[in-house]
Amino acid sequence: MERMTLEEFRATQQAPGGPDKDRRRVRGTKRTITPDGITHDSKTEAQRWEELKLLQEAGEICGLRRQVDIGLIGRDGPVMTDSGKQQRVYKADFVYVDNALGITVIEDRKGHETDVFKLKKAILAAQGVEIHITRAKG
Repeated sequence: MERMTLEEFRATQQAPGGPDKDRRRVRGTKRTITPDGITHDSKTEAQRWEELKLLQEAGEICGLRRQVDIGLIGRDGPVMTDSGKQQRVYKADFVYVDNALGITVIEDRKGHETDVFKLKKAILAAQGVEIHITRAKG
């Protein structure tokens, strides 16, 4: 087995195409930029953003936000990162108020549910937070 120095390892982690190139990529998704210049993690997320903007313009929803951090809380308090210095978060694709129902909606656009997503979804459910999952049609 070939050994490498710490500096060589770090270089592979930071090199273009290396593991840290884009850790959020899932199953071939490609970053997409919408006409308003916002970069989204996938084409379907970008499409949903455009749909939600139209719903907001029509007055069906309000307070539309994207990439909203929601802290994860366990039985004994905040779920911390391995270092113990930061609280782990779930990053919601979209958060908005449904005007007809009068409720805040936390929405995630998914093509595939990863194990990490399933775990965070379960933690949020234990906190009483429901995630509305939308999928691309077709």
